[in-house]
Amino acid sequence: MDKRLIEAVELFEDVMVFGTERVLKNVKAEVWQEYSPEQIQMLKLVSKNGPIPAGMIAELQCVHKSAVSNRLKKLEEKKLIEIVKAEGDQRSKLVCLTEEGHRVVTESDQAVYAYIEALFADQVKEEELDQFLMMFRKIRSILKLEGEKE
Repeated sequence: MDKRLIEAVELFEDVMVFGTERVLKNVKAEVWQEYSPEQIQMLKLVSKNGPIPAGMIAELQCVHKSAVSNRLKKLEEKKLIEIVKAEGDQRSKLVCLTEEGHRVVTESDQAVYAYIEALFADQVKEEELDQFLMMFRKIRSILKLEGEKE
């Protein structure tokens, strides 16, 4: 195994773990006081992939369906999501964001982007950002293709 690939995976894991921890500690947004990181993540998943079945959310968050059911119930009570019947299959239900849900996702995203932008301001050059984008687009494309084979 190529040692560079091992180092790349380890660096990616470090960035994910420490980056998430740092963002959660330092981003100041009202919605982050009101909703848990898991709820925000769920709203983002629905925003990006919705309407989406609850089972798919559980898979994407790597949690049991009961955890998703509890979060969905709380988000529905707060009028951030709604559960609708799928067209053509009355038994199947899909999770959709409400207008308020979209507002919460937007507010959360803007706070994270502002924090990351300030953090990287004098640290990352334009060319480095372009290289980062190119590499992550490529990785995402490879992972999506791999997921489709299953």
